[in-house]
Amino acid sequence: MWQKPPGVTGDGSLVRVGLPALREQDGACPLRRAAKARPRLRSTADGWRTSPVVDFGFAPWETRVNAVEFPRVPVRRRGDAIVALAHETWGREAAATYLAARERFLQEQEAAGLPRTVPVADRWVTSREGGAPGVLRYELEAWGRQYATPDGSVRELWLPNLGALRPTRSLAELAAAAGVLAYGGPCDTATYTAERILLRPDAPGPDRVRIIGVGLGDGKISVLRAEGSGIAADWTEREARDLFDRHVAPRVTPATSGTDRRPGSDCADCKALSGCTELKRAPGLLGVPAPAPGRKRRTVSVSDLRAYRDCPARYHLTRVLRLRELTTESEAIRRGRAVDAWLNERHADPRRVPCRDIPMPEALPGLVGEELVPALAMLERHRARCPFDRIGPEDICLPQHRITVYDPQADVVVLADCDLVYSERGGVVIRESKTSARRYGTAEELMASHPQLALAVLFVSSGMLTGDPRRSRVELETLRPDGSSEEELDPFDPVTIEQARAVVRDLTVPWAAAAEYPETPRAGYDCGHCEAHRWCSTGRARLDGGSR
Repeated sequence: MWQKPPGVTGDGSLVRVGLPALREQDGACPLRRAAKARPRLRSTADGWRTSPVVDFGFAPWETRVNAVEFPRVPVRRRGDAIVALAHETWGREAAATYLAARERFLQEQEAAGLPRTVPVADRWVTSREGGAPGVLRYELEAWGRQYATPDGSVRELWLPNLGALRPTRSLAELAAAAGVLAYGGPCDTATYTAERILLRPDAPGPDRVRIIGVGLGDGKISVLRAEGSGIAADWTEREARDLFDRHVAPRVTPATSGTDRRPGSDCADCKALSGCTELKRAPGLLGVPAPAPGRKRRTVSVSDLRAYRDCPARYHLTRVLRLRELTTESEAIRRGRAVDAWLNERHADPRRVPCRDIPMPEALPGLVGEELVPALAMLERHRARCPFDRIGPEDICLPQHRITVYDPQADVVVLADCDLVYSERGGVVIRESKTSARRYGTAEELMASHPQLALAVLFVSSGMLTGDPRRSRVELETLRPDGSSEEELDPFDPVTIEQARAVVRDLTVPWAAAAEYPETPRAGYDCGHCEAHRWCSTGRARLDGGSR
């Protein structure tokens, strides 16, 4: 029987499952998933808290599509959060893209002699009683746009992506969505903690269901297919029920009964955070005061902070809302990713074979022709600096290791994905690798250019990672086509620690205090580097030759 963890109160007998709960997600916390699935549970330490600015990427798109498809239904809002101007601009564009894609789809259906589907407002939900100790009712629902033929014989669920169409999903996720369409009935979903009540118990069920994907960035649409098998999610009612019974029903209870704790990005909205024994805590790590009362807990990474420093609007659009234009990445970015991927694969090898003893690759993903030459030169430079040359079989080696630390003073969960964490003769080493032509001077300059090094210094000096102080360090390996360098920082040197604190504080203080995210790029920032400038009035004006 699943037990409420410490720091959690309320009634856990109602379990509500959405499609994300059935996904296999690296780093997902089983306990957080189980608590989240119980809408009547709450944290004893936190009340309802919100963000001053809407942070759900789909929000303005959904509002505009609702206004078109359900013009007589009043708009429902929760809280007083505002929608940023650039976010609203994106929503207007995305809604136009979506509605045009749907109209094309309808025209193709009619040309093929198939019936037209119309929007359905009341969400389909399927439920069953009990099934596990302590659970009286399970409910399964799927977020997306719902459509059906007027006679109800065909039901569709349209699943949007913020950017390009994602044509495949796991079979379990597709089968769950199909089960909701096949088994579910229209329900009142206005109250989060209330059981879903059928509005029309006699509503006819479908003969056929289909799951359709749509890219709000590229306007492409497709009947979704199962990963691996390529099975199209266009099934008869009987096929849908069979898939649901075989691939979903047995997974619901295990997916919502986890007790393992896995610190990561899930910590921000976890109801059990206050009593979590696995999450490391470092009060004052970020050097910022307590947030305003009622503000929701957040996660932050160095990438987030650098984006905010470039421009608050860039941070909000690209890091919080995940809105990015569909553009071709530069060669430098693709080269860096390819080099990192090869190093991560090599350093994950349990045999610990030094890179100098491994043949150089003949190709790297994403690179073609002459693009491969500088990348291979960088890997060649690394072979002389590979840590496997000096660590023993008893040492740990964790490539792409995520460190998660909670600063209760700031009420922020700090996430750091380190290129490599390893031990050496009792010491702990955090190593970052960069593909760059830049050379550095002082330790302060090094940390200012790469704030993740400053954060790494604070992690080690505050005891988040433990090791012999005499042998613990933070490293930066810089790889260039014409050479390489290796810099070291002592995380127990008082001067280095104070410099690291200053670097982190300078980045976090303005970010933590922000209640809105204005379009105010820092001096000298090129808005052409922003992945969301097309929706930002300042970015458009700058790139059009104006000035703001």
